[in-house]
Amino acid sequence: MSAPQAGPIALSVVVPMFDEQDVLPLLVQRLRPVLDGLRLGYEVVAVDDGSSDATPVLLARERHSWAQLRVVRLRANAGHQAAISAGLERARGDLVVTIDADLQDPPELIADMVRLARAESLDVVYAVRDDRTTDTRFKRVTASGYYDTMRRLGADHGPSNAGDYRLMSRATVEAVTALPEHHRVLRLVVPSLGFPSGVLTYRRDARAAGRSKYPLSSMVRLALDSITGASIAPLRLATWLGFVGAVVALGLLVYALVGYAVGLNVPGWTSTFMVVTAVGGVQLLCLGILGEYVGRTYTMQLGRPTYYVAHDSLSGQEPPPPPGPTTG
Repeated sequence: MSAPQAGPIALSVVVPMFDEQDVLPLLVQRLRPVLDGLRLGYEVVAVDDGSSDATPVLLARERHSWAQLRVVRLRANAGHQAAISAGLERARGDLVVTIDADLQDPPELIADMVRLARAESLDVVYAVRDDRTTDTRFKRVTASGYYDTMRRLGADHGPSNAGDYRLMSRATVEAVTALPEHHRVLRLVVPSLGFPSGVLTYRRDARAAGRSKYPLSSMVRLALDSITGASIAPLRLATWLGFVGAVVALGLLVYALVGYAVGLNVPGWTSTFMVVTAVGGVQLLCLGILGEYVGRTYTMQLGRPTYYVAHDSLSGQEPPPPPGPTTG
């Protein structure tokens, strides 16, 4: 068991985890040598996002031999972005790195991120995926569409193909955690601060073990949170659609009155059905867009936390045995 480094914490590594029992041992094998080799005080903040498998048990076991491992357990699954936020709010390092547990993002890059940040006095270092051949075609297409949409909406999303693998200074972390918004999408929030930043590129690997915890529904939710949280363009779209609908309706009214005045037959049910369907569709779309913004405003007004912490191993108290399966 390695002894904790004396002195202040220079680096915190935040790792959100949800049902990662298969990949967790592999993550420790690769992450720990990298951090030990930096020769500075560090902590690893593993945020257990309400796992139902053996992840809590494995984390507890790892803590016995890895003094720098700190476990923050959430009471229920709060989502990937909320888990990262929980880690950021508790990280103590002068520099903070966020990385997923699936090893698609290489931990070995952390050393380069630290060196670049210190050499050029940067507040943010983005890890950009310049090779995504290990991702499925669907994943690559949807990711490209996401970044292109954000760009067209005028949202500052930073470098394209920069996910949630990044290094941040203490000033950046404090600025992010001070923001009052709920459901924050960090890949948009961090670039919007405009702090000095740099870029490192890497090849994205395949998931080392287990299965993806980011299904299509989560991707759609992330996209909606990104759009409604970073731009009011959809509201303007709803306004324009309403204006176009009103013009079309006025034109149809004039057409009907002229037809009635000159004795022309009014079109049958088919045309009526098409018009009603089109206008109804536009109205429902506009209501849906407005509903997303109203929902975000309502959530902000309630002021409910996006996550609840059940235990932080930094407190020094051993948590109760976690529910769920255990390993041999």
